[in-house]
Amino acid sequence: MEPQRGQATVEWVGLVLLVSVVLTGLVAAGARVPGTALARAVGEKILCAASMASSCLDEPSLIAAYGSEVGGLARRKMPSLAFERGSRALPVDFRRCRETECADGEEKGLVLRSDAGNPVMAFVRAVDCRPGVLSRPLREGADCSGERAGYLYLQYWLYYADSATLRGVPIAGERGFHRDDWESVQIRIGPDGEVHQRASSHHGFNHTKGIANWGSDVGIAALRGAAELLGARPRGGWGGETGWLHVSGGSHAGNAKDGPRLIDRATPGARVRLVPLERLLAEGRGRPGFAVSPPWRKRVWRDPEAQGTE
Repeated sequence: MEPQRGQATVEWVGLVLLVSVVLTGLVAAGARVPGTALARAVGEKILCAASMASSCLDEPSLIAAYGSEVGGLARRKMPSLAFERGSRALPVDFRRCRETECADGEEKGLVLRSDAGNPVMAFVRAVDCRPGVLSRPLREGADCSGERAGYLYLQYWLYYADSATLRGVPIAGERGFHRDDWESVQIRIGPDGEVHQRASSHHGFNHTKGIANWGSDVGIAALRGAAELLGARPRGGWGGETGWLHVSGGSHAGNAKDGPRLIDRATPGARVRLVPLERLLAEGRGRPGFAVSPPWRKRVWRDPEAQGTE
């Protein structure tokens, strides 16, 4: 007989995967597992070691929160960030940094961390409105009725320490400034596999930068509706997936296409750290006071087709 080296049989790998998936799934569902923190860490490391996740950075936590399919999509669909020239603000982890001093980064080049060492971060919200989905984390608190049915929505929420819409305008002073700024870029995957994208911009959601978005930007439904009726902008601000989020300086308003033309720095989507926001809320770790409404208090959190950012 030939020598047997190790235990890397199909049955052994399958058992390890089964145990790790059950363990991380129980933790994600809120079950009382002895040594919860250790159990989660062990489960996620096993997933990585077994190559169920392509990255040991954050995909295991996404898989634990949403399952292997949606968790993998959440990692792969995160758009790359292109920042307008002259800006320094970066989206960071609000649990570690809520000041410009720890959130600002380099003005040029590939930017992965702030000057204070905080990684570029996005918080994920997944809403799976496809038939047969019973998982509570993917449906809880969400409206999947009507036109939403059959779609998978991935919301990427970016936190900035502040917003200054009129920054650089001499007579504006502090007008247009507020602490805490939540922006988002959203992905919608249809039953036929077609992917759409939109981004938050002031009071609405846009795809391509242009004057047709003014009604959406200022939150006037009649103007927004007229622009959509005339075909000047896509309904709901949804357009084709571009893989990019163009971020304006000061306000951090976004567009999926034709954003700020002068770009000096960027962060690849694959290098943006991702954290499932539902998990933080379930653990009671995501509820500090904010000057503006956080994602879980916005209408779009419950209705993934909502057109306003309130």
